[in-house]
Amino acid sequence: MALDIKDQKGTKRPICLGCVHYYVTWDPKHPYGCRAFGFKGTQMPSLTVLKSSGRRCHLYRERRKK
Repeated sequence: MALDIKDQKGTKRPICLGCVHYYVTWDPKHPYGCRAFGFKGTQMPSLTVLKSSGRRCHLYRERRKK
């Protein structure tokens, strides 16, 4: 089950920190990355996906807890 957060417009989106595809890059100009979509950016990947497609991220996969 994906954890969701509401953005300023009230739209729900998944929290990338809990996703297996999320990673932090070494690039200070593009610190957030998504392996599933294959991009790096200045914003959380789920927000980038929402802004570009108008839909929630459908590739969210919850990380397993150790």
